[in-house]
Amino acid sequence: MAQVTKDMTIAQVLQIDRGTVPIFLRFGMHCLGCPISTGETLEEASAAHGIDVDELVKALNDYLKDK
Repeated sequence: MAQVTKDMTIAQVLQIDRGTVPIFLRFGMHCLGCPISTGETLEEASAAHGIDVDELVKALNDYLKDK
């Protein structure tokens, strides 16, 4: 099972499993196709969007562990 960490980019997470898209959207991160999503870490993107990165990473990993 892949493990998501806050130093990964959105693009890296999407490469692991595109089924994570609804999780990003639920957290208000609609920048999935943005060029910045390939270079900005989850931690950086979360800070920019006012999101708790630990909650986001937990939600992503909870989803992936059930795969």
